[in-house]
Amino acid sequence: MKRFLFYWLPVLLVAGGIFYSSATPYEKQDMRPTLSHYLDHKMIANFFSSAVFQYSGEEVSVQALGPAGFVEFLIRKLAHFSVYLLLAFLLFRVLRFYFNRGKTFILSWVLTVAYAASDEIHQHFTAGRSPHVEDVMIDATGGLVGIMIAVLIYWRHFRRKAY
Repeated sequence: MKRFLFYWLPVLLVAGGIFYSSATPYEKQDMRPTLSHYLDHKMIANFFSSAVFQYSGEEVSVQALGPAGFVEFLIRKLAHFSVYLLLAFLLFRVLRFYFNRGKTFILSWVLTVAYAASDEIHQHFTAGRSPHVEDVMIDATGGLVGIMIAVLIYWRHFRRKAY
């Protein structure tokens, strides 16, 4: 029971948080009104004026989205990266009890990417939300970084114990 609470419960809580967020319509998550109130629009426009790129077939820029929309886009993508970094880290942390290092690395990443893909499919059925392959790519990258951090931490920890 202790192993479940300390290792599995955090994985389930993070996965549940992702599921809950995906089930929430965009209108309830829209940060633009709050950001518009607190952002210095001129500073954002000047600082990011040359940032123009395509994401999921649409232009992302301050000109196209407005300062608040552009900052919200960056926050959302950073959230994707970060939450899947955490999920993969936690998965690696628990799966290392069941598999060798190589299998733990691969399985942690495969489960993270599979959950990211299922999350995007889930968003397809949520009002105001849409699935994006690009989001799965961001999630997979965050997951890979999380697993690499876990490998480094556990490698250092167990290397010290050997001495």
